[in-house]
Amino acid sequence: MVLDCFPENVLIDILSYLNVRELVRNSRVCRRWKQLVKDQRLWRAVDLSTWKGLTSRVLWVLLRQYLGHGLRCLRLRGLLLSARRGAFLTESWLQALRSKCPRLRRLCLQYTDLRRLRSCRLLPPSLQVLELRSCEVSPGFFSQDPEAAVETLVLDSVPSFCDQHLRSLCTWQQLSRLELRDLSRVSAGGLRRCVPPAAQTLGRLTHLELETWRLAQMVALGLGKGWPGLERLSLGGNEVSPGLLSVSRLQDLRWLRLRACRLNQKTVLRCCRSLTQLRTLEFIEVEFVEDEEERRPDAAQSSEDDPVPELRRSLRSLLPECSVCFSGCRLTVNRD
Repeated sequence: MVLDCFPENVLIDILSYLNVRELVRNSRVCRRWKQLVKDQRLWRAVDLSTWKGLTSRVLWVLLRQYLGHGLRCLRLRGLLLSARRGAFLTESWLQALRSKCPRLRRLCLQYTDLRRLRSCRLLPPSLQVLELRSCEVSPGFFSQDPEAAVETLVLDSVPSFCDQHLRSLCTWQQLSRLELRDLSRVSAGGLRRCVPPAAQTLGRLTHLELETWRLAQMVALGLGKGWPGLERLSLGGNEVSPGLLSVSRLQDLRWLRLRACRLNQKTVLRCCRSLTQLRTLEFIEVEFVEDEEERRPDAAQSSEDDPVPELRRSLRSLLPECSVCFSGCRLTVNRD
C-alpha cells in the first residue's frame, strides 16, 4: 500500500481532514491505521453535531476506544428532535468522561435533554466553556456551583430556563462571561434581581450578551444603575433601544456591540456621550431609521460600505480613541 511508505506524522495530518465517522471507518483498514486513528492529536476537537443517528451506545464506543486525554472541545447533538427520544447523556457516561478526558475545556450541547441530570456538578472539572443550544434542563441543574471553573456560559433558546436558574448562576464564582438569547421564561423581575446593586447578583461578569425580542426584559436589565466591572456588552433584538439608553452609565465599558436591531442615530449619540472608556463599537445588521424632515439637506449620501456617514463622523468626534465598525447595516428614511 502506497500510504504505508509515509511517516506517521504525515499520515496523522492526512487523517486530520476526516470527520469522526470517517475516522472510525478508516480504523478498520488495518492494525497500523487502527493505532493511527487512536492518536490523541486527532481527537482534540470532536464535532458530533452533524452525525445523524448518534446514540448513547455510539457515545460509549467513542469514549472507550478513542476519546482520551487529548480532548479539548466536544460538540454533541441530542435526540430532542428525534422520534426515538430516549436517554442520551447519562450520569454514568459523564462520570466516565470526567475520568478519561481530564483536559476537556469546551462542551457544546445542542437539542439535548438534560432533565435527567440532577446537577451540573457532573460536568468535567476542567470545563471552562459550556454552551447549551435548544436544550432542556432540570429545575436544579444550575443550583450548585460546578466543580469546573466555568468562565463562559452560553444559553440559546433553552425553553425550560427560568428565573430560578438565572438566580442560581449568581453563585457561580468563576463565571465572567454570560450569553443569553431568546429565553422566554425569564421575567423582567427575575432579571432585575440579578443585576447590581441587588444583594445576590451577577456582579462578577465582565462580558454580557443579551438578545431578546421582549421589551420588558431589556428595560429590566437595569443597566442605568451602573454595573461596576462590566467591560464588554452586546445587545440584540427588536427592543434594543430601551436598554441602550441605560448603557450610558456603564463607566467601565470598553466594548459595545449592537446587533440585528432598529436604532435612531440620535439615540446612539446620546448613549455614547458619556462612555469615555469605550474603545470598540460594532454595529452588526442594524437598520438605522431617520425621518425625512430631520434629515439635513447637505447630508452625505449613504452607501453599502458607509450607510450612515454622518453618524460615523459624529462618533469619531465624540470618541476619538474608539474604533467604529459597521457590518451589514442599512439606512431607512421615513417619508410619512
